[in-house]
Amino acid sequence: MTSPFPGPWLAGLSLITGPLLLLAGTLLRLGVPFFFPHQLAAFQRQPTLMGTASALWLAGLVALWPGVIAVAGRVAETRPGWGRWGGALVLTGLFARAVQHGAGTFAVSLAGSAGVDEATRAVGAFYTRAEWVTSSLTAAIMLGWVVLAAGCYLSGVLRLLPAVALALMSGLMIGVLKGSTWASAVQVTGLVVSLVPLGLVLLRDARRPSWRTLIAAGLFVVASIVLGRLG
Repeated sequence: MTSPFPGPWLAGLSLITGPLLLLAGTLLRLGVPFFFPHQLAAFQRQPTLMGTASALWLAGLVALWPGVIAVAGRVAETRPGWGRWGGALVLTGLFARAVQHGAGTFAVSLAGSAGVDEATRAVGAFYTRAEWVTSSLTAAIMLGWVVLAAGCYLSGVLRLLPAVALALMSGLMIGVLKGSTWASAVQVTGLVVSLVPLGLVLLRDARRPSWRTLIAAGLFVVASIVLGRLG
């Protein structure tokens, strides 16, 4: 199902962990009012809960890219236009969401140092700022999952219901410090329903990695965490 890059292990783990991390982050924020003033206040009241939800959400975004490449590549084998455009649009949308998440992380930090009111004013000013790059990617965020889902169905990578579940991600709200609703929980659950089974198939059929590969991967993860904490 995958080309030499990203390969079955990286793609399979991506298709499993990415959606599950996003769903966990989404569910942890349920119950907090949706818009950014309430989100900022919640970070002050429940820093561990909200910080964990935010970290899980970002980890899910980052984890998704190998799986998206693998699925788009499989679609492109028989439906090249759908695979290439769907993959490109979804990946571009993930980049845009990561930028928005970074702005939200800075706002949370600002709330801790300057107060929630100041951070709320800063996020409000951000929304009115004439920023052209990320804001111009809204169409990619919304349409990418629809295009990829249609390609998955037309190419036979997914059946109709999983393809529809994948397309639900197009409705996930966009912006800085947007919270969770039951609608967003359903939309991210659609991602889990559609992609996790593909990841399980990839891992089931994949050749077991060597011990040297596993040790190198483990050392890299540990070194990355340590370096990140050292700044």
